Amino acid sequence: MAEQEASGLQVLLHTLQSSSDKESILTILKVLGDLLSVGTDRRIHYMISKGGSEALLQTLVDTARTAPPDYDILLPLFRLLAKVGLRDKKIGRKALELEALDVTLILARKNLSHGQNLLHCLWALRVFASSVSMGAMLGINGAMELLFKVITPYTRKRTQAIRAATEVLAALLKSKSNGRRAVNRGYVTSLLGLHQDWHSHDTANAYVQIRRGLLLCLRHIAALRSGREAFLAAQGMEILFSTTQNCLDDKSMEPVISVVLQILRQCYPTSPLPLVTASSAYAFPVPGCITTEPPHDLPEEDFEDDGDDEVDKDSDTEDGKVEDDDLETDVNKLSSKPGLDRPEEELMQYEELQSKLGDDLNSEKTQYANHHHIPAAASSKQHCYSKDQSSCGQEREYAVQTSLLCRVKTGRSTVHLGSKKNPGVNLYQNVQSNSLRRDSSESEIPDIQASPKADAWDVDAIFCPRMSASFSNSTRTREVVKVIDKLLQTHLKRVPFHDPYLYMAKARRTSSVVDFKMMAFPDVWGHCPPPTTQPMLERKCGVQRIRIFEDIRRLIQPSDVINKVVFSLDEPWPLQDNASNCLRFFSKFESGNLRKAIQVREFEYDLLVNADVNSTQHQQWFYFKVSGMQAAIPYHFNIINCEKPNSQFNYGMQPTLYSVKEALLGKPTWIRTGHEICYYKNHYRQSTAVAGGASGKCYYTLTFAVTFPHSEDVCYLAYHYPYTYTALMTHLDILEKSVNLKEVYFRQDVLCQTLGGNPCPLVTITAMPESNSDEHLEQFRHRPYQVITARVHPGESNASWVMKGTLEFLVSSDPVARLLRENFIFKIIPMLNPDGVINGNHRCSLSGEDLNRQWLSPSAHLQPTIYHAKGLLYHLSSIGRSPVVFCDFHGHSQKKNVFLYGCSIKETLWQAACTVGTSTILEEVNYRTLPKILDKLAPAFTMSSCSFLVEKSRASTARVVVWREMGVSRSYTMESSYCGCNQGPYQGLQFGTRELEEMGAMFCLGLLILELKSASCSHQLLARAATLLSAEEDALDQHLQRCSSSSGSVPSELEDEPACLEEIDYSTDNSSDQEGSLSELDRRIQECAFNKFEGEEEEEAPGQGGEAIP
Repeated sequence: MAEQEASGLQVLLHTLQSSSDKESILTILKVLGDLLSVGTDRRIHYMISKGGSEALLQTLVDTARTAPPDYDILLPLFRLLAKVGLRDKKIGRKALELEALDVTLILARKNLSHGQNLLHCLWALRVFASSVSMGAMLGINGAMELLFKVITPYTRKRTQAIRAATEVLAALLKSKSNGRRAVNRGYVTSLLGLHQDWHSHDTANAYVQIRRGLLLCLRHIAALRSGREAFLAAQGMEILFSTTQNCLDDKSMEPVISVVLQILRQCYPTSPLPLVTASSAYAFPVPGCITTEPPHDLPEEDFEDDGDDEVDKDSDTEDGKVEDDDLETDVNKLSSKPGLDRPEEELMQYEELQSKLGDDLNSEKTQYANHHHIPAAASSKQHCYSKDQSSCGQEREYAVQTSLLCRVKTGRSTVHLGSKKNPGVNLYQNVQSNSLRRDSSESEIPDIQASPKADAWDVDAIFCPRMSASFSNSTRTREVVKVIDKLLQTHLKRVPFHDPYLYMAKARRTSSVVDFKMMAFPDVWGHCPPPTTQPMLERKCGVQRIRIFEDIRRLIQPSDVINKVVFSLDEPWPLQDNASNCLRFFSKFESGNLRKAIQVREFEYDLLVNADVNSTQHQQWFYFKVSGMQAAIPYHFNIINCEKPNSQFNYGMQPTLYSVKEALLGKPTWIRTGHEICYYKNHYRQSTAVAGGASGKCYYTLTFAVTFPHSEDVCYLAYHYPYTYTALMTHLDILEKSVNLKEVYFRQDVLCQTLGGNPCPLVTITAMPESNSDEHLEQFRHRPYQVITARVHPGESNASWVMKGTLEFLVSSDPVARLLRENFIFKIIPMLNPDGVINGNHRCSLSGEDLNRQWLSPSAHLQPTIYHAKGLLYHLSSIGRSPVVFCDFHGHSQKKNVFLYGCSIKETLWQAACTVGTSTILEEVNYRTLPKILDKLAPAFTMSSCSFLVEKSRASTARVVVWREMGVSRSYTMESSYCGCNQGPYQGLQFGTRELEEMGAMFCLGLLILELKSASCSHQLLARAATLLSAEEDALDQHLQRCSSSSGSVPSELEDEPACLEEIDYSTDNSSDQEGSLSELDRRIQECAFNKFEGEEEEEAPGQGGEAIP
């Protein structure tokens, strides 16, 4: 049957080419048209495969060369040819070989005054020009000159032909040779004039598609440097800006506005960042490395003319949707276990960390004094809380009050959810600066303007000095201490697990590259989670284009641009005049990152963040102080040197703000803030010299507006909730003093010293032995291990908040925590990159390296924390005590929710469509159990975002190395979004510190459920679990159903993000116009086949176009 159909089609096509009978030809064209007008495109592709395009083209040539050409045949033939040609990628080449290209061009010339015939010719030319090479050929043969005869100033006649002509011209101008020809012949000025004419006359927006076609022509010309120069010389920026700025909210103008924005972005002159060097403002002499002169940005001429968009090669986290060519398909690399990367005798140094366990329990006197390993933190009695304020046991009041099982995903959460209908709710609202406030204990808090006096609480100058030994005895320091004491006594609100005096004492021991002299107020004073969870910001349509138009206005109307540098790490200090009418900025404190601030207008500032130390990249994290503001006025901040091509700031995420005045009024809280937020590519480029000769990378702008709650306040803005190294060290000391010493074994060790000279803490948590008997001590020492690490990437402060929740839960009195302590030893490295955190890096250590890419062969000198963390894991593996679970906590900037990345050989090979060796590979699926448990337990967790693929680019990460080299099948990276959730109980809400800490506790609960589900779980543990958790029997029964431990279906994959309301990246090579116009062309051709041609067209004079084509 198929052969009969094929032979029938071939007969029709052969007859079409050979017949000279008009009726026969028209009948065949009608039959073919009917066949191709129904069904799917498969019929058209089948016809193409049988030579259908060639048959139609040959018929076109033969008919055109008869005298006179028969348009009764040519018009349906053109329609059918256009329909088929839209699906034939080689139609242009075929038309050239059969001379149909020249024939169609000649027919178009002969029918300039006959609209219907011309329109059909233009449709065919549009299809032929879909090939850039054929477009270039048409340009050589004078097609552009012909089209400019068709494209006239505004008229209501022949509009279909004019629209088709603009589309053909736009297709031709994709050819660079045609683009250069258009520039040389002055077509840029002509196109701008035509655009202005149509824009000014088409007040009803009836001919938007013609205007869009003209703009597409300009956009393709602007892809060339010479085209951009011609556009700028013809005042193109001013023309498009003036004709469009008042139409941004007109939805009927959307096709025009989107192309205008692309052109304006293309033609905005690229420039280097306004920095003296691309390198970090901070430098650290790395041992054994030769310091070279930092690369400098070069003038604009150095930039590549037409470089491709930068690919984010160094994404901050691991993305489950990897390219198949990045998947590791070498079975040997996936399954082999390489040897040690160091001499075996070196592992003996880690024996000490293990053998200490229980050694301090040998005498009655020191049985529970396990905190003696930690240096005393109190500096003097006056810097300690009084007994009525604090005690060693009081912190336990802030531990989890109810069992964690009461807060699982299927139960009730303790988090107060904010209103999703009111995303702009101000958590600082109803704050009166001239009234008395009451804190949670109902004690009066006087107005900070009155007590202390305004000049006495100058936080800019006096609150946060680190009081180093070099000036600790000065009169100025003693005055500072008095003021701090008065502030603390008058205004301090109790913050769980925080002590300002202890923090300040710890800060003096923290070593930074530039020896910070100041501390940030929020870090010293502390943070309490807000009472409600804040919803994601609803993105308003048009906010991005408004900001882009503001950028353009700054270029073409610079009269109101101040362009004044008000803060810079690269220039002598101070730059700011306290009396001037501008904000004051500062960032030289722990974890601070702001390199430069430029006042653009009275209430607008361009900000540049610092690159990582000894690096020229990784600009994302920011944390800085701002003061001198006025209340109730929106200030716009533009961070102009971000690197990532997209951000959660486009999808509801807000930066965080901390107000000093609010803290002194009893609200020491980091909150999400900002409106008119968007993230988009700007005109700044890295020079090719800095990029090593490659095309200079693009930069992106994060822009947001902040309305501050008070005038003359001191506020801090950050990418995410800050968590400093000093905060960690303070937290660990307070945790240690808060534990129940008869139940909890808590010990701090120093894993190693960092490059910057800071101790990297290693925490051990387990339960005290029941007694000092040999049997109980043996059980105590031989509990299985769980190893958890965090903060290898300094900018991922959310990982530290998750870790904080983990630590506080593990030492709490919660029955789940008690069970975990009794059955496991937790080895925790809460901050793998202290130096990066201290110095405000986003990704790297002081050596300028991403430490999570150094696990394959770390250096004890350059990556000491990774070297010794791996050494500890090696040691546990060598003695047969590999951890049950290894997990590295991270943050994710481009996805929502919390999820895990694990490792699987089979899933990786299946995803890569590689079947070699998969049948012989034995692999347990237990790596999926923990994420499935968390998916049911944790409100913020989702299984659908988890991935277990092993990528080549991740071969040197902790997750993959621990899995491959130590044989830990449950080796994970746990990613927490900077933004929030798009599923579950927290859907539509941004993460606060409470939710992140809750996730840390839920992770611990998951570890217990994992153990209870395991086949190796002892009856003793099950009995103990039943006893301790008897109050939550329903919840326990729900989560201990062994039969369903691995049978749950995996939810369908969620979209990473829905399509943004606006195009995020206005790239020059966007091909959406081609796809849209071709499908639209197909529709118009079909309409023309069934409808009478529009009445406005002028009829051809008798005999016109009657000559045969040679």
